[in-house]
This record gives sequence, structure tokens and C-alpha cells, in this order.
Amino acid sequence: MLNRLKITPCLWFDHQAEEAATFYTGIFPDSRIVSTTRYPDAGFEFHGKPAGSVMTVAFELDGQPFVALNGGPLFQLNEAVSFQIGCADQAEVDHYWSRLGAGGDPAAQQCGWLKDKFGVSWQVVPYLLPELLGQPDVAMARRVMQALLGMKKLDIEALTQAAR
Repeated sequence: MLNRLKITPCLWFDHQAEEAATFYTGIFPDSRIVSTTRYPDAGFEFHGKPAGSVMTVAFELDGQPFVALNGGPLFQLNEAVSFQIGCADQAEVDHYWSRLGAGGDPAAQQCGWLKDKFGVSWQVVPYLLPELLGQPDVAMARRVMQALLGMKKLDIEALTQAAR
């Protein structure tokens, strides 16, 4: 379902759109699958998908609309686009990091970034980080950046200590 006056990210998958939407809606609060469309028999010569197979899944993550498309193997997801998750505390950082990172690519984890099992890139970032990096105290910002560069999952206490 297209939303009026909203920007809706569309994630291209080979054939995992429904699995991905179910996975994501199980992680974020106030999330749901909105609708599913299926490929018709028309256009098979273009899309190559069997009639009745899932074409798109519209879903919401904490109210943010998304669409997952089973478009085939032509295009792959990469780090050029990522989704940033603002976290209030370490418990939220830990929750999103462990749930989204499960089955993902451990080599693609650095500075709060991770790649999930579908190839989607996420930034799991405490709200405090931009505040620490944006302070006028250049030496403090440098210490925080040095601490950040040594982390995979972000550690709020370590970032706070680096700021001191």
C-alpha cells in the first residue's frame, strides 16, 4: 500500500521479502505487516516469478512504512544505504544489536554498524553519541571518536568515560 506524503523505503530481495518483513516486525515495537501482493500470471516473461508468489510485502516498523519486494537476484543490498536506530540506553543498543545481527555478517560490524542476514545495513546508535561528538571541546570529541573506532557494538559507558 502506498502512503500519501510519506517516503517509503523499498527493499529489494531475491525471494525473501515475506521472511524479512516477518523478521523485522518481530524485532521493533509497534510493528506490523500491512499487506501482501502476489505476482499475477501476466508479465511472467519480465519478472519470471510464478503466479501467486509473493511480489511485495508492505510493513511498518514502529510506524515507519517499508515495502519489501521480491524482485529477483539482479540487484543486491549494500552498505550505501543503511537504517539508523536511535537508542535511549544500553539495553536498547543490546536488543537491536543482538536481534538484527543474528545470522548476519560479523565482518560487516564496526562503529555501531551491522549487516543482517538479508544484507540490510543498520546503524545501532545511542542518542548520546552525536551529543558527545558535537561538543565544542575538540579534545573530548577526539577521545570519543577514538573510543568509537575501536568498537563494534557501541558501549555507552565506554563512550561516556572517553568523554571525561
